[in-house]
Amino acid sequence: MQQVFISTEPGLEAFTLRELYELGLIRSTSTADNHDVDRMKGGIEFAGDYNAVYQANLALRTASRVLIRMGSFHAAAFSELRKKAGRLPWERYLNPGQSVALKVTCHKSKLYHQNAVAERVIGAIGDRLNRQPQLKDVTENVKSEMPQLFIVRLVNNLCTVSADSSGELLHRRGYRLETAKAPLRETLAAGMIMASGWDMQSPLIDPFCGSGTIPIEAAMMANRIAPGGNRRFAFMDWPDFAPDIWQSVLEKSKPSASDSKAVILGSDRDAGAVQTAQANAERAGVAEWIDFFCRAVSAIEPTATGWIATNPPYGLRTGSGKDLRNLYAQFGNVLRARFRGWHIAILCSDRALLGNLGVELEITHSLSNGGIPVKLAVGVVEG
Repeated sequence: MQQVFISTEPGLEAFTLRELYELGLIRSTSTADNHDVDRMKGGIEFAGDYNAVYQANLALRTASRVLIRMGSFHAAAFSELRKKAGRLPWERYLNPGQSVALKVTCHKSKLYHQNAVAERVIGAIGDRLNRQPQLKDVTENVKSEMPQLFIVRLVNNLCTVSADSSGELLHRRGYRLETAKAPLRETLAAGMIMASGWDMQSPLIDPFCGSGTIPIEAAMMANRIAPGGNRRFAFMDWPDFAPDIWQSVLEKSKPSASDSKAVILGSDRDAGAVQTAQANAERAGVAEWIDFFCRAVSAIEPTATGWIATNPPYGLRTGSGKDLRNLYAQFGNVLRARFRGWHIAILCSDRALLGNLGVELEITHSLSNGGIPVKLAVGVVEG
């Protein structure tokens, strides 16, 4: 067993914790009942084996990365840093000739120069492996030649080194090759749906669907399709990668025949966005469970009570600079006239715009969408 850290967008930790429990990777959603589970801002740490690492990468919908803690040690001098880092098992995560990427952060430590810390860590890897790895910027490499990423964090002179098992961030499921304006991260969309309380049987509508992320994530959830099933992970290139364990994890994740009866709808007034959403849904393998339409909000006609989960424009996100108050007021009118009794979850950066809906909502989560602070508001539409 080893310490595994699941990195999340701040605000999504509770959903990731629940997912870990539902996957059977932790015993309870209460950290008080799990002495080896620690919830903190930006992630969850727990004890797990490689099976847990593989499963977390494949199945978690709200996680950003899955890291393995290689070790922690005190380092107040560069010589101490290099010596102790050189004792870590770098050979478990690097093949001969493989390049390395480092993400270094330093807080309240005597060693505060990130580039100097990175230089010593690279030297430590060379000491351990008897060869100097090439240091690359992970953002500049093509997918076929991704370097192995290591996270080095110095806080109060305590250095923690972690190996990234994911590779590309986990929100990159592999289906969204096309995007509309201001795309929503898949992990955030999944968190929105979970926060809405959707029962995965009732209708779900996104009237501002853009590239289709919310309907696609909803369809994958309702039909128990693993979000990481169409991509590669960094752990597949590790020297001790276990293909038999990975194949077992894949087999267990395959859904049986779907029993979901949910009607999932996505609409947008932009015909190009709707075409993009349809193409993305086909790549995700869920097109048969979603109906996309090109129509304005005022043209949506519900057939039964259900859920609305949406990420409408909010100015900063689209860069339009337009006054969106009328759009929100019109949306509110449609909600009160046609969607009485419906649950709603809406993501927005502006409380004033939410107020123009004329629908009583509770702000339940503070999140970030593309670097913009946003609020997730939920409620039930009343007439």
